[in-house]
Amino acid sequence: VQLQASGGGLVQPGGSLRLSCAASVSIFAINAVGWYRQAPGKQRELVATMTGGGSTNYADSVKGRFTISRDNANNTVALQMNSLKPEDTAVYYCNVEGAYYDGSYYYFNSWGQGTLVTVSS
Repeated sequence: VQLQASGGGLVQPGGSLRLSCAASVSIFAINAVGWYRQAPGKQRELVATMTGGGSTNYADSVKGRFTISRDNANNTVALQMNSLKPEDTAVYYCNVEGAYYDGSYYYFNSWGQGTLVTVSS
């Protein structure tokens, strides 16, 4: 299953961006979705996750500013980022774990290709 991430770009501090991640298949069931990021010279870190039941978890650094959501009908996952700070600059990756039906049920755990977010004046 391929995930296509989009929505990154250059934004000034205090601005907003909305990242989107679209799956290449019609997802039958989701175990979890998430957004992660990797800043230059740093390890990849969790930004936000959502379970199949809709429970969310956020990194302390983004709580109150970022919101993860999913659109089951369109097989997409989004990350709304508000009040962006320079330290939010990173490549953002989406992750989806779930199952799809194609004659049989198949489990998958896929990553998007990453989309660059740069917060700078």
